[in-house]
Amino acid sequence: MSAGTRSRGTRFLRARWRVVLRLACWSVLETGQTFLTGYAPARALDAGFLAGRAGVGLAWLGVAGIGVLLGAYGTARVYAAVAALVEPLRDRLVERVVRRGVRKADRGALSGLTQQVEIARDTFAGLVMVSRSFVFTAVGALVGLFSLAPLLLLVVGPPLLAGVALFAATLRPLARRQEAFLVADEALADRLGAVCPGLRDVTATGAEERIAEDCGRLVDAEFGAARSLARWSVLRVASLAAGGQLPIVLLLAAAPWLLARGVTTGALVGALAYVTQSLLPALHNLVHGLGTSGSRLTVVLRRLTSADAENMEGGEEATRRDESGDAASRQRESAARRAFTPAVAPALSLSGVTFAYGPASAPVVEGLDLVLAAGAHLAVVGPSGIGKSTLTGLVAGLLRPSEGQIEVYGEPVPSAAAEARRVLIPQEAYVFSGTVADNLGHFRADPVPEAELLAAAEAVGMGPLLERLGGPGALVEPAALSVGERQLVALARAYLSYAPLALLDEATCHLDPWAEERAERAFAARPGGTLVVVAHRISSARRADRVLVMDGTGTAFGTHDELLHVSPLYRDLVGSWTPVPARRSEPALALRDADGVDAVARPGLAGDGRHVVAHGPVGQVQASGDLGDGGSLRRQR
Repeated sequence: MSAGTRSRGTRFLRARWRVVLRLACWSVLETGQTFLTGYAPARALDAGFLAGRAGVGLAWLGVAGIGVLLGAYGTARVYAAVAALVEPLRDRLVERVVRRGVRKADRGALSGLTQQVEIARDTFAGLVMVSRSFVFTAVGALVGLFSLAPLLLLVVGPPLLAGVALFAATLRPLARRQEAFLVADEALADRLGAVCPGLRDVTATGAEERIAEDCGRLVDAEFGAARSLARWSVLRVASLAAGGQLPIVLLLAAAPWLLARGVTTGALVGALAYVTQSLLPALHNLVHGLGTSGSRLTVVLRRLTSADAENMEGGEEATRRDESGDAASRQRESAARRAFTPAVAPALSLSGVTFAYGPASAPVVEGLDLVLAAGAHLAVVGPSGIGKSTLTGLVAGLLRPSEGQIEVYGEPVPSAAAEARRVLIPQEAYVFSGTVADNLGHFRADPVPEAELLAAAEAVGMGPLLERLGGPGALVEPAALSVGERQLVALARAYLSYAPLALLDEATCHLDPWAEERAERAFAARPGGTLVVVAHRISSARRADRVLVMDGTGTAFGTHDELLHVSPLYRDLVGSWTPVPARRSEPALALRDADGVDAVARPGLAGDGRHVVAHGPVGQVQASGDLGDGGSLRRQR
């Protein structure tokens, strides 16, 4: 257990010292019950049945029964005291998890509430019961042995102390190995959870060997952690045998010696009762409870408390920490805004980037070199399935190239610094239940001023939708929004972020051409902002400063007019992507096309998520997802 966890635990118990004291007082009854477990039968034999006084023997047995009843009453009160100690811990952890989930959009908050908090509560309660029971049971048994005959302590005490000492010595390394095993098991489960739903894609891309190798390493890591844990568990069994079972053997072996030195038969029977009925069960519970559940509690508490610097205390101290945390967050954002206007580094740099979806698959991107200056506006065009979205995934750090290097404003990708400098708006926009302001300010740590929210919404064309919803404070039901409206929300959210590089991966495909133009111009006009657009209309390419043409054999890079002269593929695309007719979606094929094919889904088809993109001679189209002609993307030669 880390020093921080121990410190927080100490403060938590100190703040509830009255509950701890009440728990100890009720546990005294359990000590009395343990004392009578061996003492009463011993007196019943020595002073009663063996002396021919059956009434005295029965009376002592009655005293033992009364001790059992008092112990049961005390145990019931102990459970109430434990609940008073455990439930505040659970409430504090729930508050912490909810705060982190709301403020930081922590994806693990649901797991923290439904699993980790309950594990922490149950495990903590179990550890309190086990530790308390062993301490008071051991005290009652040792006092009873001394009362019967001090010589009995010489037989029972040393092996008991040796067993406890051995267990204490192995507790820390055993806890570390238990934690390592849990971490390895969770890593394997997380990996398999990601791989299993995509087995068909793994097979289709020829990535079986790579995935098997990755999963195999995780399996080997868990196997190694399990073996190490098993080896140390042997010492735990040895401590249990030494402290709880060896005293029984020693009492039986030393019985003649003890009887010869004045130890009575009843005292010997009472000593056996103490060991078998009290010490051995208590030590067994301590070894298994503290050895296994203790490390689980350590892991869970570390994960629940490592995300922020709050401790378990409430009140004004927590409030001050929240305020200081907010101030620190504002300072980081201020520094981030300053860092997001670099003077020298280009906005985007790709050097020899190669990527394939499997070791046996042809590269989708191969040897790509690209430098984009800060403030530039780039449109990426090409046939469907050629790798445009793959390129944005590489720049965003969602995919890792097999070769080459990617930098965003001088920061290597992937890295936290590069991630903070880019914002990706995918085709499928994400909107969550909450207020409009919460959705739009999702990428900002502090609440966004309402004036800034309204200005951003107006800039990207979300103004009418915001007014219809009822303003920034209105609640949003994602299912009630159309796909185009969700895209407007995602665009306004990205516009409000401090990331200077905006990646629009067909983020306006469900908007009409005029709404698309307004959104793109807004991002291009952001102060210090850089825009990369995966274009699906020729108008997007015309608006861009530079155009990157991707095909299966090479790339072409230049202005719209330059590419018309040097790129046959771009001329084909421009010929198929006709200008925007009045109030019609664009791109569209020539009117009265013989095949009756419209290159863009019209309102009735806007939800199918597929786009028809012309990439051959005019009139020839290819549906999205058809990889029949897909090849690798190489640099222009």
